[in-house]
Amino acid sequence: MITISSAAVTHPGLVRKSNEDSMLVTDQLAAVADGLGGHAAGEVASKIAVERMARLAEQQSFNPDDVISAIADANQLILSEARRRPEYLGMGTTLCGVGVVQVGGSGHCVVFNVGDSRVYRYVDGLLSQVTVDHSEVEELRAAGQISAQDIARHPRRNVVTRCLGSEPSPLPDLWVFPPTERERFLICSDGLTGEVDDAAIGEVLGSHADPGPAASALLELALAAGGRDNIAVIVVDLANSAAAGSIDADTAPRTRSTQSP
Repeated sequence: MITISSAAVTHPGLVRKSNEDSMLVTDQLAAVADGLGGHAAGEVASKIAVERMARLAEQQSFNPDDVISAIADANQLILSEARRRPEYLGMGTTLCGVGVVQVGGSGHCVVFNVGDSRVYRYVDGLLSQVTVDHSEVEELRAAGQISAQDIARHPRRNVVTRCLGSEPSPLPDLWVFPPTERERFLICSDGLTGEVDDAAIGEVLGSHADPGPAASALLELALAAGGRDNIAVIVVDLANSAAAGSIDADTAPRTRSTQSP
């Protein structure tokens, strides 16, 4: 059995007056949505996204296809609201998170992503970024045209290549894997990662046993570094009470993406 304990904190930052980040924390699923569009429209889009994912989390159980369907539905709900309210035209949001899904009759972890908000995995003292940013600078970095060090000062660093609120519906990335005995995830908007590097994030996650102090410490680091954007942080601890040997052989770790090869 997989159990979840988590803590979430958010802050508008030190520059922006409003907070367009929205968060969801349940015992089945946690998510962050970073709204795009300004004039309160980003806040509306991110709220719609997490409310749709909250309905998914209310189900007794769900599978990876249910996650994909919920994300597609959230996209349509945002578009419908924009058509109904012209002042919201062009609004959108990122969406990423972690949940527990049923695959082959057993509980698995699922990580999903649309946009440049991120999910990190922290296991045995090692931090790894699970999600891949859907952004222009990440595409340039992957193509070898800029270095990772160039991203922070690149003029198009805030341009996302996928978000909810677009047509056609964006393809989410999805990763599904069996749980270890205990692992920690960080779900966050770029208000954190734009201010705090991965080394500092890993140090904080390894320094606090409980999710609450870890989340608060990461928020304080982002604010101390300038807090130039809205900040959303969720720290999720997953524990698997099943013995390691009881996991079926057909549940080997795998990565699933709805993208075409």
